[in-house]
Amino acid sequence: MTSAHSRHETGYPPHGLPPAAAAVDLTKVHCGGAGEVTALDHVTVSFHKGQFTAIMGPSGSGKSTLMQCLAGLDSPTSGSVRIGDQELSRLSDRQLTQLRRERIGFVFQAFHLLPTLTVAENITLPLVIAGRRPAPEWLDQVITALGLTQRLTHRPGQLSGGQQQRVACARALAGRPQIIFADEPTGNLDSRSGAEVLSLLTQLVRHMGQTIVMVTHDPVAATYADRVVFLADGRIVDEIRQPDTDQVLERMKQFDLPGGAPGR
Repeated sequence: MTSAHSRHETGYPPHGLPPAAAAVDLTKVHCGGAGEVTALDHVTVSFHKGQFTAIMGPSGSGKSTLMQCLAGLDSPTSGSVRIGDQELSRLSDRQLTQLRRERIGFVFQAFHLLPTLTVAENITLPLVIAGRRPAPEWLDQVITALGLTQRLTHRPGQLSGGQQQRVACARALAGRPQIIFADEPTGNLDSRSGAEVLSLLTQLVRHMGQTIVMVTHDPVAATYADRVVFLADGRIVDEIRQPDTDQVLERMKQFDLPGGAPGR
């Protein structure tokens, strides 16, 4: 184990850069027929520019809820969320939609590509909907980096799963977002295609300065990240920097042991 967080705060700013996204004292309570369920319990965490972070934890630990709150897809019960210097709670619904379009990219387990559109049309669709023109040089750089130059006229049904996820990554990058949130991006892929996509995400961080936050249950996928943040019962309980598979597996095993979530 690498660190037990005395203040339940995790994150470090490489080269003194400000965070691309941050949560402070974030709490999310779901109310339903079974009563209140605390999905996030006073979480404070930062995700810095040019960094690839994986979020892991047992089922129901709050991983997806944290990502959804950070990305402005869900509203916290209390606490604050920032994308760059923008506090999300101060935005109207229209402003929040605009922020998601202009500053955030999304990659999901399901590729969400439109089958009747070509690869090129799928990549630029969010920009077209937003009434924005893609920057040609940036778009060419993204398409080249993701190995899609020879696939632009193809339709999704003509591509493998790994190629479709590359298109989804290109679509997320097309608007030059400040941060990309990826929710189980290799969940629908075989191991080889998953490794290709993860390698590409790593290259985007290393060579294009992209910031990526990925929710995953896969210890191997997590090792592609610069840093792994662990959640349990809605709280951040540990992190590993420059992780390897053995470290991640060992940490995940401890969630099955009594008292396996340090700091609780």
